[in-house]
Amino acid sequence: MSQWSQVQQLEIKFLEQVDQFYDDNFPMEIRHLLAQWIESQDWEAASNNEAMAMILLQNLLIQVDEQLDRVSQEKNLLLIHNLKRIRKLLQGKYHGNPMHIAVIISNCLREERRILAAASMPVQGPLEKSLQNSVVSERQRNVEHKVSAIKNSAQMTDQDVKYLEDLQEEFDFRYKTIQSLEQSDKNSALIKQEMLALQAMLNTLDYKRKEVLSKIGRVIHEIDVLMSNMLTEELLDWKRRQQIACIGGPLHGGLDQLQNCFTLLAESLFQVRRQLEKLDELLTRLTYDGDPIPVQRPQLLEKVNFLLYNLFRNSFVVERQPCMPTHPQRPMVLKTLIQFTVKLRLLIKLPELNYQIRVKATIDNNRRFVLCGTHVKAMNMDESANGSLSVEFRHLVTCICSFIIYLFPQGPHMVTEELHSISFETQVCLYGLTINLETSSLPVVMISNVSQLPNAWASIIWYNLSTNDPQNLSFFNNPPAATLSQLLEVLSWQFSSYVGRGLNSEQLNMLAEKLMGQQVSYNDYQLSWAKFCKEHLPGKSFTFWVWLEAILDLIKKHILPLWIDGYVMGFVSKEKERILLKDKTPGTFLLRFSESNLGGITFTWVDQLENGEVTFHSVEPYNKGRLAALPFADILRDYKVIMADNVPENPLKYLYPDIPKDKAFGKHYSCQPNEVSKPSDGGVKGYVPSVFIPVSKILNDSTDPHSPSDLLPMSPSVYAVLREHLSPTVIETAVCCKLFHSYS
Repeated sequence: MSQWSQVQQLEIKFLEQVDQFYDDNFPMEIRHLLAQWIESQDWEAASNNEAMAMILLQNLLIQVDEQLDRVSQEKNLLLIHNLKRIRKLLQGKYHGNPMHIAVIISNCLREERRILAAASMPVQGPLEKSLQNSVVSERQRNVEHKVSAIKNSAQMTDQDVKYLEDLQEEFDFRYKTIQSLEQSDKNSALIKQEMLALQAMLNTLDYKRKEVLSKIGRVIHEIDVLMSNMLTEELLDWKRRQQIACIGGPLHGGLDQLQNCFTLLAESLFQVRRQLEKLDELLTRLTYDGDPIPVQRPQLLEKVNFLLYNLFRNSFVVERQPCMPTHPQRPMVLKTLIQFTVKLRLLIKLPELNYQIRVKATIDNNRRFVLCGTHVKAMNMDESANGSLSVEFRHLVTCICSFIIYLFPQGPHMVTEELHSISFETQVCLYGLTINLETSSLPVVMISNVSQLPNAWASIIWYNLSTNDPQNLSFFNNPPAATLSQLLEVLSWQFSSYVGRGLNSEQLNMLAEKLMGQQVSYNDYQLSWAKFCKEHLPGKSFTFWVWLEAILDLIKKHILPLWIDGYVMGFVSKEKERILLKDKTPGTFLLRFSESNLGGITFTWVDQLENGEVTFHSVEPYNKGRLAALPFADILRDYKVIMADNVPENPLKYLYPDIPKDKAFGKHYSCQPNEVSKPSDGGVKGYVPSVFIPVSKILNDSTDPHSPSDLLPMSPSVYAVLREHLSPTVIETAVCCKLFHSYS
């Protein structure tokens, strides 16, 4: 079943998450129509290779054309129209930057895998529960409702101001008419009656002026209360959700809703400002003793301007944190001399501001680094699919200052716990207001070599897990402890976001035991930063994080399909695996990650001796070097053991608990089982064709201990050829020379 087919079967709450990251940058129609083709391409590799990305973009457009031909024959007018529009959009948007669409599609596929993994997990973690709090959702609805009510109130006040203006014009006309009469006419009874009517009209004007000012004051007060309380909390929650999403958590949404709220409030404030200007205009034409306008209007205008300043300052946000396109799953880790991207948005979307706001990017003023590349750009509504007022810096590069290079010709030492900040500043000039805006990225870690990336990423994880302070650059001077339950949830996110499948409760328990020891209750346990990333594991030469990162790399590069299918138990101790296997059918095996070898995976199977005693056998862990030569699924298929009677057999029959091996791994075999050709069948003249076949030897004599033995596959081997052309004695001698003891 394709990944897209699995996505379509999700519950509505997960489908809503999927809906959030499909827009005109990569329309869902294309994802649906070209599902299998899209999933069969290597978009992640293309995101770092412009030539490959251009080929994939051209092939994508060809696929769209083929779909157009198909729907044209079906005379589906709506779909024809949409596909033509989408094709034009894709070609125009990405022709000059094909790697951008490769990044987008790669991210979409990865998010789908993360959501599928989250849907398969029976229990939500504490962090994810807090992000999906029903109180937060209720506040979002309340904010939207109040903003809408404020907008309606401002529009109703517009009508009151217009009525006041009409009333004053009538008063002005009648008053001037009386003033133009001769003095003798002014003493007539009719004119005296008209003067009384004018006085009543003036009283009405005074009442209406006070009423309008009162309504304007209420609108301003409602905006003030909303901005000070619920809207501020909503913005802080969005920023917290962004932090969590950056370290692998659920995709954060809600920025479009915030933009709608900020924009409506700004429009309402500018509308109130115009109403106050209109009152000032009416004041110049008519005033009187006790006139409320000259007393109240200056205070109201000052309050409106103050709210506009604050609204604009809060609306300037980093929509997408700094990230190197070469490492999309590791944002906020920046390598010197490597381009990174960052996107900002002004949540107040007014047409008058399009291309009028120029944003300048700088790095924190420690004078060690400078930003190179295009670091000044104008915000516009054309680059974003949803028409938001934003700017994306795509070609920023961090460089080491020249005097630092002079002092350290080999390059300065980079500390992966040293935090930096990318800052942005601009100025908004609108309707007589000039507002200076500043914002900053979340703290970033600078590295000079890609080997520093794992520890730098550990720093990013710990910071964003432990604090919602966006600018605590001295955080690692005294890093706080983290709740173990939350840390384990974040570690599961590393697997779901990076390799498409999170960790279940049993796997997380094993990690908790590795961090804290046996029988630990980790619900409220506090784990130190040193324990996570600085101190070596007991009896090992590496830290817990280095061990875990090596496993992530192994999965990503060598066993990804097996991991996604859930066939790799992975995190299980040697003691636990024997408990799981001891009552199973002989030949039952499981796959686990090595605890002593970095980036190693092994398999253990259960066997039974003639006397009924249960034994276990584990091979020396396979590392990425050996897996680069032979796919792991093929190793499981072709693996052979030679017993003392020289009868080779594959001991691996059932994947734990009872899945036939070929049923589990059959679709991942690179080809049919190797059939070794005879010398006369081909190959280089004078040589015997060879194949890679993993072979182990199990001794079975009285000197062998009846304890689990660890076996080293003989690879590369020409076992099949040897068996055909050599005697069993010669084979046994060769195999025995390859026998080693366990490492795992």
